[in-house]
Amino acid sequence: MIRLTSLAFVLVALTQSALAVTYPLPPEGSRLVGAPVTVTVPEGNTEPLEFFAAQYGQGFSNMLEANPGVDPFLPKAGTQLIIPQQLILPDTVRQGIVINVAEMRLYYYPEGSNTVEILPIGIGQAGRETPRNWVTKVERKQEAPAWTPTANTRREYAKEGKTLPAFVPPGEDNPMGLYAIYIGKLYAIHGTNANFGIGLRVSQGCIRLRKDDIKYLFDNVPVGTRVQMIDQPLKATVEPDGSRWLEVHEPLSRNRAEYESDKKVPLPITPALRAMTQGADVDASVVSAAFTRRSGMPVPINVQRNSNGQL
Repeated sequence: MIRLTSLAFVLVALTQSALAVTYPLPPEGSRLVGAPVTVTVPEGNTEPLEFFAAQYGQGFSNMLEANPGVDPFLPKAGTQLIIPQQLILPDTVRQGIVINVAEMRLYYYPEGSNTVEILPIGIGQAGRETPRNWVTKVERKQEAPAWTPTANTRREYAKEGKTLPAFVPPGEDNPMGLYAIYIGKLYAIHGTNANFGIGLRVSQGCIRLRKDDIKYLFDNVPVGTRVQMIDQPLKATVEPDGSRWLEVHEPLSRNRAEYESDKKVPLPITPALRAMTQGADVDASVVSAAFTRRSGMPVPINVQRNSNGQL
C-alpha cells in the first residue's frame, strides 16, 4: 500500500506506512477509531474499484458496502468514493491477531505498541469455509511456500474445466503467494497471486492478503502469537462521551441456499445488541436504516439534540 499524507488522516491520528494502516488504540472504554474519507475518481480513470481499495488499504467488499451502485469494473470519473477508514474494533481481547471473517478484516495488535494494524483479507468460498469461531496460534512461518492441493480441491477445479497440478512450486504463480503464516494444523494466512480476491470469498479456506500486507505480517508476527477467528457482522459501542455507534456488515451466508439466494442474510441480533439499540436516547429510525443499509461503516444512533438540549 502507498503512504497516505492526507491532512484528514493526520487529524484523526491515523497513519499510513508503506506496508500497513496503523491506528492508535483508543482509551479504555472506547472502541471507535479513525474517520471516513471521501475521494473523487479522477478524469480519464481507467482503473477498477479494486485499484482504489488497494490504494487505501481496503478490501473489495468494504468498498462495495460503502459505495453501493458504483461500477466495480470502471468507476465513473467524478464519482465520490467513500473510503471506510472509520470502524469499531471487535469486542475481543486486544492481543495478537483477530480475524473477523464477516467484515473480511484482520486486526493485529503488536505487543507493547498501543496500536492496531488493520488489513483486508480474502476468505474461504462457500462450502470451503474459513473457521468462524476459533482460538489458535501461529505454529510456523514459511517463505516461498509450495502448495499441495487436496484431492477434493483438484476435483473442484476439474468441475470448472481447470487442471490443477498435484504440486505447485513456490513462486509468483503460486496461489499462496510468497509468504505463509501457518495457524493451527490446517490453515494459513498467506499471500496471493490474484489481488482481486481480497475482500471476497474465493480461497480454499485459508486467509489471503495482498503482497505488502503478508510481507509485513510475516516480518513482524512471532511464532506462538495468539490468533482468534470471529464472526461479527454487527459491532456496536457506547463511547465514554455517551455516544452510541452501530456498524453493520452483510453477514456471511450460513448454507448453500442462503449463498445462492437473492435475499439478504438475516442479521444475528443478540439480546445485548437489541437492548443497546433500544435506549431512550436512541433514534429507532436510524437503527432501522442501518440494519437495512448495511454500509459496513459506524453510524451514530443517538437522538440528535439542539444546542439547548432539546430534541
